[in-house]
Amino acid sequence: MSVDTTAAFENPFRPGAGHAPPYLAGRVAERQEFERLLGQTTILENLVLTGLRGVGKTVLLDSFKPIALRHGWHWVGADLSESVSVSEEALALRLCADLSVIGATMTLQEGVATGFAGAPTQTSLDFGTLREIYQQTPGLAADKMKAILEIVAASVVREGNAGVIFAYDEAQNLADRQAEDQFPLSMLLDVFQSIQRKGIPFMLVLTGLPTLFPKLVEARTYAERMFHVLTLDRLEPDDSRDAVTKPIDHAECPVRFTEESIQLVCDESGGYPYFIQFICREIYDAFIQSQRATGVPAPVPMDGITQKLDTDFFAGRWGRATDRQRQLLWCIAHLESAEDEFTVQEVVAETERRLDKSFSSSHANQMLAALGKAGLIYKNRWGKYSLAVPLFDRFILRQASTTEPAQLA
Repeated sequence: MSVDTTAAFENPFRPGAGHAPPYLAGRVAERQEFERLLGQTTILENLVLTGLRGVGKTVLLDSFKPIALRHGWHWVGADLSESVSVSEEALALRLCADLSVIGATMTLQEGVATGFAGAPTQTSLDFGTLREIYQQTPGLAADKMKAILEIVAASVVREGNAGVIFAYDEAQNLADRQAEDQFPLSMLLDVFQSIQRKGIPFMLVLTGLPTLFPKLVEARTYAERMFHVLTLDRLEPDDSRDAVTKPIDHAECPVRFTEESIQLVCDESGGYPYFIQFICREIYDAFIQSQRATGVPAPVPMDGITQKLDTDFFAGRWGRATDRQRQLLWCIAHLESAEDEFTVQEVVAETERRLDKSFSSSHANQMLAALGKAGLIYKNRWGKYSLAVPLFDRFILRQASTTEPAQLA
């Protein structure tokens, strides 16, 4: 193999926040379920797509868009930042901005009352028009948004489209603010429940961390019946293998992974798509550099890759925990169920086995709540806890010996 061939070759693996991989492995059942929801004539089920960071939620959400377009649906949406939760007006502004993308090619139906006088019958439903309708419509923010959605729906149906998908990533950022008397999350649910009851084919697809669905139900109890939840987990072994090998095959890479290397990636990544991409990128860069220098691929530098992953992905999150919280996390990492779910009682029992100064149930509860706010732990609806970062238990165990938890500080 010539040096020029490897020097010109681009690494096919692309780890990153929401970056589409060269091959989307697995997730067939999830795409089929989304396609089923598109067949609803009356929207009875919206979709929540949830899971830990690194499982490929954003990538899967992006893969839904061409499916929706193929079935005649419009697609609008964005990332929901914390700023959208500031007020109901901020959420309304977000919805109007998103709708204007498709509304700019539509016109008001002749004879539709818009709430402002003198509007020509061929007025485009661009952002300016939608905002003017919003401002001139009487009532609360929710009433104004219902009016806008009904006007847009009339144009959507008139043009023969199936409906509109409202797709929002990072939806766990949306929250009510009772202290400020602002309820944007509740407003979103109220508005869509109302228009869907009228038969308007507008569907919500919300993507977020595992805290998302409990927040929806807390805001409005009927959200439990309003959403179908798809929880993404690690890839199955065969899908993990495809995520490693398919990009290499499709890109006709000059260097191939050995069977041993493929299995190593699958094991070390835990089947999480982000980690597969990260590890494969590092391995391939090392292989190419060694190929150019010596003509022979180097062994997989797993120790160095692990150290880089610790620095790039885990260290910042670990830095959010206090010394005492780190000791609690260290005990959690030793649980057999650390990668799944655990109870307060299990955590307390583990601290009694491993720490000179163990945690009481009340103290452990307080610590877990604080770790939840730091984004390191989350509590599911059944009262059990899970680590909010994939493979975090493995990282924690690398930080100190099992006999000296004080070194975690």
